[in-house]
Amino acid sequence: MSAMFTRLDPSRLLHYAGLFTWAVVALPLLLLEPAAAALGWEAWLAWLVFGLSYTWLTRGLGQRRVRMADYLLLLPLNASAIAFSFLTGTGLAAILLMVAASVLPWMLSLRAGLAVLLLSESALVLVFTYGLHFPPVESMIQTAVYLGVTGFVFATSLVGRQQAQARDEQHRLNAELRATRALLAESVRVNERTRIARELHDLLGHHLTALSLNLEVAGHLVDGKALEHVGQAHTLAKLLLSDVREAVSQIREADRIDMAATLAPLARNVPGLRIDLDTPEPFWMDDPEHAHVLLRCTQEIVTNAVRHAQASRLSLAFRVDGTVVRLHARDDGRGADHFALGNGLRGMRERLDAHGGTLEVRSAPGAGFVLDIVLPLHGATMTRRTSAQELPA
Repeated sequence: MSAMFTRLDPSRLLHYAGLFTWAVVALPLLLLEPAAAALGWEAWLAWLVFGLSYTWLTRGLGQRRVRMADYLLLLPLNASAIAFSFLTGTGLAAILLMVAASVLPWMLSLRAGLAVLLLSESALVLVFTYGLHFPPVESMIQTAVYLGVTGFVFATSLVGRQQAQARDEQHRLNAELRATRALLAESVRVNERTRIARELHDLLGHHLTALSLNLEVAGHLVDGKALEHVGQAHTLAKLLLSDVREAVSQIREADRIDMAATLAPLARNVPGLRIDLDTPEPFWMDDPEHAHVLLRCTQEIVTNAVRHAQASRLSLAFRVDGTVVRLHARDDGRGADHFALGNGLRGMRERLDAHGGTLEVRSAPGAGFVLDIVLPLHGATMTRRTSAQELPA
């Protein structure tokens, strides 16, 4: 049983716990037959409206973007709880308002959530005074007691929300770390292969060239049987030199960074955001510095989609146009009519400017953000795989 609960995230636990509380609230009325018979359909309608509103608001809570309809649904959620108490002549609204308070930190800011909490709890004074006919002072005391308990529920839910946000942030940072580690591994591999190719070329290549020249000179100084052996040695030296050149060419041909493998970790395990990654096949870059710029820009786009745009889906399309790589990014976030470049976008523009690249950002309310990045690669070109036969001998 404990293992089952540990697999549930806080939002799902909140969903099921709230529904359970909503269901058992009606048990006292159902078990008391005279009370149940005296209730009209309006009371059960209010109870049902609360349950349906809560179910809708807590579906995928913390994993989806909160829309205007969700904010508007907070009104029938709290109003139905108050109406249920009035219609049943009980203080059950206090329990239902506790359940409603657990949703507020997941949808509203701290100030807005506290404002809604205080407004809904103040309605309990009317319930106790006019519904249960308590003296005004006693009604205020009862409301204060329930306000304290409801505030505790609100604070507990707020802590759960903050923990969920910290967990999601950790998942996102882990994805960025894996992508950076992949780029570092690719860069180390490229640098090591480049060093090996350079050593083979500088040491073996030069020495074999000198040996071939000396054997050619020796062929002019000897005759007879010795000339035959010198000729064979000269032929073997030229073949060995050709093999070394081909090996160096093959090593240098593999000195490229696989950007598809580097970017893939960014598209995985980002909570609440589905990333559609579209890359050319194959997607290789020669220059680690340009690869680093492209990776950092992509990471910043993912971060903005999660933190600021409140998007649930992000499309990343990479294209190669000669010696230019293009990135078209689009999310389904809330968008904005007027926006200023924050530190993230400003940092992206500075990185791109340093390499002659450009950044274009477009947005509209409800239409998300669209970013177009162009990164000229100058001498470092986007390349395709080449066979050994195409390399110079």
